[in-house]
Amino acid sequence: MSTEPHTHTGAVELAEGEVPAIRFEQVVKRYGDNTVLDHLNFTVRKGDRVTLIGPSGSGKTTILRLVMTLEDSTDGYILVDGNPLTHLQRDGKRVVIKDRERAQMRKRIGMVFQQFNLFPNMTVLENIIEAPVHVLGRSKAEAIKRAHELLEQVGLPDKANAHPTSLSGGQQQRVAIARCLAMDPEIMLLDEVTSALDPEVVGEVLGILRNIAETTDVTMLIVTHEMQFARDVSNRVLMFDKGRIVEEGAPSDIFDNPQEQRTKDFLSAVA
Repeated sequence: MSTEPHTHTGAVELAEGEVPAIRFEQVVKRYGDNTVLDHLNFTVRKGDRVTLIGPSGSGKTTILRLVMTLEDSTDGYILVDGNPLTHLQRDGKRVVIKDRERAQMRKRIGMVFQQFNLFPNMTVLENIIEAPVHVLGRSKAEAIKRAHELLEQVGLPDKANAHPTSLSGGQQQRVAIARCLAMDPEIMLLDEVTSALDPEVVGEVLGILRNIAETTDVTMLIVTHEMQFARDVSNRVLMFDKGRIVEEGAPSDIFDNPQEQRTKDFLSAVA
């Protein structure tokens, strides 16, 4: 009997005429001779919370970086809301889309990084209003009003004038979440958002994200090693290994009754 894992497609049943939030079609990502994503196909429906789990180096963060257009795929196509994100097919060839179109697509997507990535020379408020004013063209007054609402939401109403360096890691990550939400993204990418935090503040950051998941219809694509968070927030979990999907399903299926040996091994290692 073969012990090779099945390769799943990451496909979901779509209603007639339904356009997914994100679709990967035969996406390849190579760094030199190293293939990080191997003809990856998967779909994220609008409003879904999809968590990617798997060992380090399995390609999970690369997926987020491709969706955020921080890197380009080597081959294949990524569609956001049915529109090409970086490349389209024209006359049988893979063609790069125009910079202007790419910039328009990026406005729909927000990312919260592992290392916060706040501007240290700006106050918390300035960090949050920078992109809404300069990218979305919002008035400064409107952006400031929204920033104060978001700071209230993430539990930092008194930190508007603080600089990031004066904040704890947990506070900085909460500011980063507020900054992401200030762009009203349709898609929110979360890349190991608790891995740089002290254990005692992990819960408060995850609590805020849990609340966002419960109270908004934003689509979330999550990479995390916090399995309880994955279980609580996701409606789908994809297990990755070597740039492929090994297993997928509802959190209860993956965590309570995994089918693939690779998934069982991984979960027992992180338990």
